Amino acid sequence: MVNIQKAAVIGCGFVGSSSAFAMMRSGIFSELVLLDANQAKAEGEAMDIAHGLPFSRPMKIYAGGYSDLRDCALVVITAGANQKPGETRLDLVKRNVSILGSIIPEIVKVNREAILLIVSNPVDILTWAAQKLSGLPKSQVLGSGTVLDTARLKYLLGEHLSVDSRSVHAVIIGEHGDSELAVWSGANVSGVDLDHFCALCGEEEHRAMMERIYTDVRDSAYEIIERKGATYYGIAAAVTRIAQCIVRDEHSVLPVSVNLGGLYGVEDLCMSVPAVVGRQGVEKVLEIELSDGECAAFRKSAGTLKEVADSLGL
Repeated sequence: MVNIQKAAVIGCGFVGSSSAFAMMRSGIFSELVLLDANQAKAEGEAMDIAHGLPFSRPMKIYAGGYSDLRDCALVVITAGANQKPGETRLDLVKRNVSILGSIIPEIVKVNREAILLIVSNPVDILTWAAQKLSGLPKSQVLGSGTVLDTARLKYLLGEHLSVDSRSVHAVIIGEHGDSELAVWSGANVSGVDLDHFCALCGEEEHRAMMERIYTDVRDSAYEIIERKGATYYGIAAAVTRIAQCIVRDEHSVLPVSVNLGGLYGVEDLCMSVPAVVGRQGVEKVLEIELSDGECAAFRKSAGTLKEVADSLGL
């Protein structure tokens, strides 16, 4: 039987260690085990994070091996090569699928009940590959998807409109990458249609504003990587939010990467759409209404990913 308050992070680079720290600070786990190909790195990160426990809540955090995953309820996979300046997430695919191929079999040897949360990029392809490699129910393997992209969209809209970003309801779907799209047709601010809200605020050029904000969201990672070499704080917060939904059985709606199973006419492919997330992982995938243009853009995004998935031969 798994321990709902025990999790593991596989991969202790910037994203993995930042996610472990964020989850420690959240207080949702009683035990957290860190794994890395470099055991000393995992040990160092565990020690460093543990030294912050007097300022947080009691828990056990340590470096371990695959045998320590036997009773984990959640396994977060951040291991993989980093995205380099000028490189797209899809450029990483073969390197990181190979790394995933060495990790997944070791997990399922000891634990077939845990929820697998894929964070490594390209996250949609790797989530799809993890489902193939693990043989676990598709609901049990999900990716962080566009949870962070959606947060970026809400933040930038909130800044532009001078409202709390938590009052902004808008979503990024599709690939976590260059072909992602914003669902403007359903965007609102606390129930007020976005177009109407912009009119109330005297925002006359809001269509141009929306396109500019979408571009900024899509290119955020490139901008951050160019300046500091990697992105990790935002995704760490997104990972922690997904973990909270699972541990607390929240049944919250998040745009995670899931197997579409025919939704929008897309088969055997993982992409981000709103889904209900709880203790069982992906409880329901939601086929939200899209405009004709959005639907066409979504299918184009799917086509981009499908070509890559088919080339892997999994």
